[in-house]
Amino acid sequence: MTAANNGASTPEDDDPFGYLYEDGQAAGATPPGQGRGYGYPGPAPQPGVPRTSYNQVRTVGERRQYAQPPQPFPQQQGYGQQPTAAYAAPETYPGGAQTRQGPVAPAQGRGRGPNTRGLLIGAIAVVAVVVIGIGVALMTSGDDKNQAGGSGASAGPTAADSVKPSEEPTAKPDEPVELPKQDAATLKLGGPASAANTVPGAKGTNGGYVMFNGEGGSASWSVEVPEAGAYTMYITYSVPGKDAKTTLTINSGQPREINMANFARAAKGDWEKGWTNTYSYVNLEKGKNDLKISCEPGNQCEAYLDQVWLEAGQKQG
Repeated sequence: MTAANNGASTPEDDDPFGYLYEDGQAAGATPPGQGRGYGYPGPAPQPGVPRTSYNQVRTVGERRQYAQPPQPFPQQQGYGQQPTAAYAAPETYPGGAQTRQGPVAPAQGRGRGPNTRGLLIGAIAVVAVVVIGIGVALMTSGDDKNQAGGSGASAGPTAADSVKPSEEPTAKPDEPVELPKQDAATLKLGGPASAANTVPGAKGTNGGYVMFNGEGGSASWSVEVPEAGAYTMYITYSVPGKDAKTTLTINSGQPREINMANFARAAKGDWEKGWTNTYSYVNLEKGKNDLKISCEPGNQCEAYLDQVWLEAGQKQG
């Protein structure tokens, strides 16, 4: 079996820089432009045997002219750029010289630069979402507080609660205090005292009045006064044409006589003509006071009691 023929010369026989070395020069290596080319001269080429080395050795800077310049792959065009012609070596053009390609200026018009408009819209959208979120949180917090207050939590006073009706104005010291009249027939009766209405002329309701009916008979009541001090007690009564005397007791104070004289000048035994009035000065405490008119031992109690009432200050009848 014969070895394969590798051609007229093998790649190791080609040394483009062989002429620089002493052994290369001894072997017949020649510089460019002298002889066949670079390297060591190998065996002569044999007809019909292809060369295995395809190194096309040529002088640096030497370019071979082609009938048509090789076309590179088409360059991808950017958005907004004008199509450019295929690249060809500068020396292929008439009078052209080898030049360095400078930086390509950006194309005029719209390019694929940063999308500032989109970024601005996005930023505004983010701010709007944050503001809406804060507003919803505040509204939710307010609703929770309102619900907490309605579920039993004590709330502050409202305007309606803070406005209270003013109390009844109290009377000034220099103004008279009008106290209600008391019908004797409505008072608390004690001992042999009793109510009647057979004698005409009484001013009480339905003409009612009180008869003491002797020692121990009494009529009691209570009265509220705004201020402590002097008051005038008025009494309407009837006597049968002669004077009478009764006893007045205030709270737990010392009893004293009340003069119930025949001021009407009625004839003896004339009860109907004997209706008249009298008054007595009393000192009362502020607030509640208990009063009693009674027939005590030593009194002349033949009298009918009609009405009683008080007025502030010491006045005359």
